[in-house]
Amino acid sequence: MSETPDTGTPYVRYEVQDGFAVLTLDSPHNRNALSSRLVRELLAGLEQAAADDQARGVVLTHTGNTFCAGADLKEALDADPAAAADIRTGWMLDVLRRILDLPKPVVAQVDGNVRAGGMGILAACDIAVAGQDSSFALTEARIGLAPFMISLTLLPRMTSRSAARYYQTGEKFDAAEAERIGLITLAVDDPAAEVGRLREELRKGSPQGLAESKRLVNAAMLAEFDRSAAELAKRSGSFFGTPEVVEGMTAFFQRRPPSWAQ
Repeated sequence: MSETPDTGTPYVRYEVQDGFAVLTLDSPHNRNALSSRLVRELLAGLEQAAADDQARGVVLTHTGNTFCAGADLKEALDADPAAAADIRTGWMLDVLRRILDLPKPVVAQVDGNVRAGGMGILAACDIAVAGQDSSFALTEARIGLAPFMISLTLLPRMTSRSAARYYQTGEKFDAAEAERIGLITLAVDDPAAEVGRLREELRKGSPQGLAESKRLVNAAMLAEFDRSAAELAKRSGSFFGTPEVVEGMTAFFQRRPPSWAQ
């Protein structure tokens, strides 16, 4: 892991370009992992975009070769397991639900790796465009966990067969496969150019037309979200601090196979 960056540099940059709020995950030292600071800044950016009259929609993108690596495991391992689990669960729920109910289209522009919690954020976006060299994986089972919270957005998007496979194997798959199974909208050679084209199409919709169309599409997902979030949060929290999770996280940082894989 590289040196900690200047604390004055934002982890999530906000700017308005051509009528869209562009939120750029910019914490490459830890592969844009969901640290406490990045999550706070991401939520603030989403709130700012929702209230910004100059922003017709949101583009969520990244610097570096990773869109989002999921939870910041170093931060999680250093914290009190029970307290950290509750806090992180709340953060993830807030981020996912805010993307789903934001009254503006959210377009993910990915050109790199997506892992674990980053997969849930990607699935929450209304449109997801990824470069052909992007890769995807759900690796929670390999450290003694499961994709608890992010199932709220992943399961409505992915085919049931693909979820059963990738939840359990943790295999890495490419952008063409991600499109085939419904995780992303499009796999393209130039994601920036394709997102630019989609922004032109979205600008043809009126603000209320876009907002109401999004509500129709996400209504069932939000209803299930609100029904299941508390139970999934409880299940998720109960696993942090267990021997298998401690072993899984420790093995990850020691770059060795966990005890069950030896």
